[in-house]
Amino acid sequence: MKKRIIVLMALCFAAVSGMNSQNNITGKVTNEKGEEISYAAVSIKNTLLSVTSKSDGSYLLKNLKDGTYVIECFYLGYEKQTDTVVLSGASIEKNITLKQSQIVIDEVIVQSTRTDNSSGFAYSTMSKEDIQKQNLGQDVPYLLGNQTSVVSTSDAGTGIGYTGLRIRGSDASRINVTVNGIPTNDAESQGTYWVDFPDLASSTNSIQIQRGVGSSTNGAGAFGGSINVQTNTLNTKPYAEVINSGGSFNTLRTTLNAGTGLLNEHWAIDARASRITSDGFIDRGYSKLYSWFVSGGYYGKKTTIKGVAFSGNEQTYQAWNGIPETKLNGEPKDSLFNYLYNNLGYVAPEDTMNIKTADNRTYNIYRYKNQTDNYKQDNYQLHLIHEFNKKYTLNIAAHYTKGKGYYEEYKYNQSLSDYNMNDVVVGADTIKSSDLIRRKWLNNDFYGVVYSLIAKPINKLQMTIGGGANNYVGQHYGEVIWSRYASNTEINHRYYNDTGFKLDVNNYLKLNYEVTKRFNLFADFQHRYVKYNFVGIDNNKNDSTQTAKFNFINPKAGLIYSPADNTKLYASYSRGNREPSRGDFTENKFKSQPKAEQLNDFEMGINQNFKNFAYGVNLYGMFYKNQLVLTGELNDVGGSRRMNVDKSYRAGIELEAGYKASKFFSVNGNITLSQNKIEKFTEIIGNYDTDDLADTIIYSNTNIAYSPNVISSVSLIFTPCKNFDITMINKYVGKQYLDNTSNEKRKLDPYYVADVRLSYTLKLKSIKEIRFTVSLNNVFNKLYSSNGYTYGWIYGGQHYTYNHYYPQAGTNVLGGVSFRF
Repeated sequence: MKKRIIVLMALCFAAVSGMNSQNNITGKVTNEKGEEISYAAVSIKNTLLSVTSKSDGSYLLKNLKDGTYVIECFYLGYEKQTDTVVLSGASIEKNITLKQSQIVIDEVIVQSTRTDNSSGFAYSTMSKEDIQKQNLGQDVPYLLGNQTSVVSTSDAGTGIGYTGLRIRGSDASRINVTVNGIPTNDAESQGTYWVDFPDLASSTNSIQIQRGVGSSTNGAGAFGGSINVQTNTLNTKPYAEVINSGGSFNTLRTTLNAGTGLLNEHWAIDARASRITSDGFIDRGYSKLYSWFVSGGYYGKKTTIKGVAFSGNEQTYQAWNGIPETKLNGEPKDSLFNYLYNNLGYVAPEDTMNIKTADNRTYNIYRYKNQTDNYKQDNYQLHLIHEFNKKYTLNIAAHYTKGKGYYEEYKYNQSLSDYNMNDVVVGADTIKSSDLIRRKWLNNDFYGVVYSLIAKPINKLQMTIGGGANNYVGQHYGEVIWSRYASNTEINHRYYNDTGFKLDVNNYLKLNYEVTKRFNLFADFQHRYVKYNFVGIDNNKNDSTQTAKFNFINPKAGLIYSPADNTKLYASYSRGNREPSRGDFTENKFKSQPKAEQLNDFEMGINQNFKNFAYGVNLYGMFYKNQLVLTGELNDVGGSRRMNVDKSYRAGIELEAGYKASKFFSVNGNITLSQNKIEKFTEIIGNYDTDDLADTIIYSNTNIAYSPNVISSVSLIFTPCKNFDITMINKYVGKQYLDNTSNEKRKLDPYYVADVRLSYTLKLKSIKEIRFTVSLNNVFNKLYSSNGYTYGWIYGGQHYTYNHYYPQAGTNVLGGVSFRF
């Protein structure tokens, strides 16, 4: 992998040394009234060169060889302008006039939560075209898996079903996710469950990832990154699309898209329906996913009213327990027996046979045919966008999300008293335990209002005032739907019931001021108020009643200096504060009260764009107080347990580069080198030989769990002919520890995976577009695990440790074809 990185860097330096032409293109970007437009994006088509216009509308494209170039210019609220220029031994001036769009375009919806070249944050954006080339039915985390500092994983091993990602080692509960500016993180766990949005990518126009704290946004505060999803923008022409894909593990996906185009110059409706099924790589790790998406509204010259609704219905067979290390490595059978006994509390002959005969890499501990997770989530959004004039645009959105579902489990030899069931007396015998089937339910409602006012009160100042108020009610309850010994219960016997309430109110102000044409200052200030209420009896028969309140101040500031139009130097400071999740309060193993976290994030870097070469370097230092780190353990629904540590940090360098060697070949790559440390970590080990049930071991300067020191991705793109791409994607992830002890016996080994993707687009008179896509995944059949967990205890004077891993599929293939009419 290091050799590949060296080759990539050598190509980059070779590109720089070859740039000796002196031809320039200069000009101004104005509207039809002659008013200058600042921050417009000006680029040369089919190259990597892109600049941003200054406050007076001026732009400069430097160092171009003689030839013919196509200039593209875009700015929010205006139609994209394309012009052709010819350079022949001299620089030229090319002024660009943008025509105001007939509508207030959809991008206003998310502009307040995204960042751009006028802000000093590290980010990357995937376009609709990039998404379409990759989208074969896998979840969003897999589509983002090759972005800078990102690691993705899948419970079932295929990228379908329960998937997740980490940014700079930070897990999903620390990554803020919005769809059209509406928060989608679960209010209690703070994570995002992408399985609840099946095939959302097919209705997505673009996705932006901000690394670090980033700019202020709605929803849970970002501690590792932000993901902003913008769904499809207006299609002015009617269309219909049929997409079919499938491949290994009986994976099948069908998607139907259609849109009316702009009706009577003001109205439009778009819709999608999707079905995805897969057996999964893990035994019985199947997924059955259904979803729909509808958007429609009124588009006026100054006002847009748009409704968005999407729904997902998922059933997945439970694969969140992973595979025990003893099974994965083919260790002695008595170790496997101990694993079964400790996890099931009872070992049936069928369980013993299953663990002995099942494949080492696809083993699933569960055998009950309906050991499934079942959940349905409906999302509704209503957006009002009004442009008062060129200087002021308002966006107000109301939202409501309804979720309801359960996961069903067969449980062996359970104590009846744990389920509020009486002992069963049969003659002279008293039965205190029983096999049973239980369902754990979540019934939740999430609703609120978000707003933003984008203003340019003076020529050099851009500001955004925004915020929102969101409320959550989540009812948690458990039912016994069958028991071998029913005791005093009826069917659907409810044995616990507790409810969580959460209010989240935030307001923010963002400012960007152009001091000179080369120097910008920006500032960002946010206040968040969070209130938790828990009432009822939880599944451990404990009274969950408690209240917690938090007030957070999150300031951000920075500067940008552009010594040349194609060069940006930036530095920023951001503070983030976050409340603990519901599980930190209610599932704390040793009952210590969780604390709120604080993060001070320092970022600085440089970006440069040339005709055939672009690169970026970003240095970051993220310094935490009371960070809630993963302990390596899971709760009974596959969620990660966490605990506070006093002082910790993540620091590193992110390198990104792209080189277009010719019209037939280009290279894109990124690498993150980092250190992720905890100053002092106390490991708490359950000790069943003592009365206090806990031993402690103190460690100094240990590695943060799930935080690799090296993450890299290199894509080699061949274009042998027009509309045909062959891409080889190389991903490397360094060693990760499963807990915070830096114990070499509790780790994920480093892995390198290569995929090859082929994409060909055919355009006909009768059909607008036919796209063929084939993805050959893990072409070298690497045997690796992308995730895992660990737990242990002391018994009989011995320390027992159990590691579990999530193996990913070996060589597999997905292919698809789409028809657009």
